[in-house]
Amino acid sequence: MTAPVLEVEELRVRLRTPRGPAHVVNGLSYTVGPGETVAVVGESGSGKSVSVLALLGLLPPRVATVTGRALLQGEDLLTMRPERLRQVRGPGAGMVFQDPMTSLNPVLTIGRQLVEGIRAHGDVDKAAARRRAADLLGEVGLPDPERALDRYPHELSGGMRQRVVIAIALSNEPALLIADEATTALDVTVQAQIIDLVEKLQADRGTGVIWITHDLGVVAGIADRVLVMYGGRCVEDGTVDDVLEHPAHPYTRGLLGALPDLARPGPDGVVPDLATVPGTPPPPTDLPAGCVFWPRCPVRGDARCEHEQPPLAVLGTASATLPHRAATWCTEGSS
Repeated sequence: MTAPVLEVEELRVRLRTPRGPAHVVNGLSYTVGPGETVAVVGESGSGKSVSVLALLGLLPPRVATVTGRALLQGEDLLTMRPERLRQVRGPGAGMVFQDPMTSLNPVLTIGRQLVEGIRAHGDVDKAAARRRAADLLGEVGLPDPERALDRYPHELSGGMRQRVVIAIALSNEPALLIADEATTALDVTVQAQIIDLVEKLQADRGTGVIWITHDLGVVAGIADRVLVMYGGRCVEDGTVDDVLEHPAHPYTRGLLGALPDLARPGPDGVVPDLATVPGTPPPPTDLPAGCVFWPRCPVRGDARCEHEQPPLAVLGTASATLPHRAATWCTEGSS
């Protein structure tokens, strides 16, 4: 059996705030296998981005307390010394951040930023690194790559900057790629190119991918497994077919119900209004004692929902190695 690229066990993140400790991530566990794409979905504030920032040591230590285990190719990211973690970022794990303008240094050219990353993790001279940088920009669909190397971030559009960030993340062919809303700023054509590029990298090197997104349409096309987060917890996970075709948690059903379905107009030919999940996510400083989704749940039951936290329980599976699980008292088959 092939070892996972990443194994996360009981990841917890606490942030110090003026209102008390914020429980941002609460006991998150999952694995990412070689060549596998795990999509992490959920509303803003569910803990998706914070969970991966914690893995790479990118949360301020004076504010954040991170516990658990996160084994990247057998090494625990959460106990690494800072200098070792810097070595691992790049060939071990690359990340594409949500906002490209804050990811790029505004006073350095695109070429310098790409070349610096390439040379930091390999014995490559400047000329070879520049050629590699130009090739990467071409692969991610940036027009006139040679000229783009000498431009500054502010001279590029938002979509072009995002492609540069993706090129930087891919420059050292990482074992794990973390994409945080990586294609949000791109048009559909370029989005498809980026997804194809990531899939090629997976095929060539067995790269594991964590894809954080709000776009369930993208998830359906690229993911092998889906992890649904709410209130810092995993409330459902399983294969992409299990979760999207047979959602078990009321929150997952709410997210899927909010998707537009242009293929199914109403009787008068008008597409019906989107369904919504009523209410707002709970603040991480004041999470419910029971089911974290209880205050918003349309099918909530008795006091058990309000006061007893449901476990992430196996519901059924199409594969012996990939169970379908949900954390809810309101699903038949949970145990």
